Amino acid sequence: MTFMSKVTDGTKQNTKNLRFTLVSAFFNFIKNSIDPEFLNPCDNPALRKLFKAGKPTQFDIIEKDVVDEIIFRTRNPRNRLMLELMARSCLRVDEVLKLTPNDIFDRKLILNDTKSGKEAEVAFLPQKVADRVKKYISENGIEPGDRIFPITYAAARIIVKKAGDLVGIILKPHDLRRHAATYASRSGTPLEIVSKILLRHSSLAITQRYLGKISDAEAMRWIDKLHG
Repeated sequence: MTFMSKVTDGTKQNTKNLRFTLVSAFFNFIKNSIDPEFLNPCDNPALRKLFKAGKPTQFDIIEKDVVDEIIFRTRNPRNRLMLELMARSCLRVDEVLKLTPNDIFDRKLILNDTKSGKEAEVAFLPQKVADRVKKYISENGIEPGDRIFPITYAAARIIVKKAGDLVGIILKPHDLRRHAATYASRSGTPLEIVSKILLRHSSLAITQRYLGKISDAEAMRWIDKLHG
């Protein structure tokens, strides 16, 4: 109990569950392969309940016309471009903040120091967004190794919140990334592309939990589209 508390301290419930599962699997390996009399200390109802994964969260998704209005009504070029990178290219806010001109190869982005732990990941830009990024870099004289958006994470969150205020909604940076993925999925993009290319998830299962719930209106709209 003390050991599990130490290795899961400060982590989210799903992470607690994953680590508990890995430890339990290790003890099961000992029992099955080395010592049949060994008792797995994780086979404890109280422990299993404590480290049980939480229910998957279903997110409300912002519709495309609302996102378009948010971007259109954001007048500051820097802020607008940051919103577009999150809402059009599925970038996380920290990935946007780390971008330098050296990371951009036409419409291809090389993302370093990634959340996944990989040395680098690849993302792609729509042509219009790529053109605006290049123009912004040129007009502002940004050096190749300098950050394109040299602001803090807290400042970026405030920018996103104020953008949401323009249309009367509570908006967080990840809402824009989630919108980009869900919009792509509902527009007919194969789930594998949404998962591996846009979101850069390690598995389709993660992506399926990540995408937003479908409202009744959305469901009926797709039924009409399918059957005329």
